[in-house]
Amino acid sequence: MVALSDATIATLVLLAVSSSFPCFLYGAWIMIDTEQVTWGVLTYHLKFIGTGLTLTTVPMLLWMVPRLADQLGGPAAIHAFLGLQAYAMLAFGFTGIVRVFRAKWEHDLYHDYDEDVLLDEIGSDRLQFYRRRIRIGVFGYTFFWLLAYVVGISRYAVMYL
Repeated sequence: MVALSDATIATLVLLAVSSSFPCFLYGAWIMIDTEQVTWGVLTYHLKFIGTGLTLTTVPMLLWMVPRLADQLGGPAAIHAFLGLQAYAMLAFGFTGIVRVFRAKWEHDLYHDYDEDVLLDEIGSDRLQFYRRRIRIGVFGYTFFWLLAYVVGISRYAVMYL
């Protein structure tokens, strides 16, 4: 088995995390460009967001987190803190997503599927509140993700270039 150097793995991680950003942008564009958000539009959007999250989260869990204890200090601590804040905002947004999914379940839209049913029409009186929570979580995740990305790029440049 061929052992990859630390610089090679770091470059692969950089490429994976960098390629997640276009997924996030396209996923956001889908929602911004669509006037009527149906379940079909939402699931199409989530395919890109899920891909972006996978491209960011898998390298973090398999490579960044195991190495953190050996590097915790200075830029590594800032990078970890910003990344943790990004995922905290994502968790906050998920609390709204769960409510939207539950509202859809309560209206039997999983079994009696109608792609043209608008999310605003499924009957939850608090749906706007939950959607606002999703927007705050998404904005916060994106903001902290970008900050963590810039710190990560800086660390990569200092350590491997």
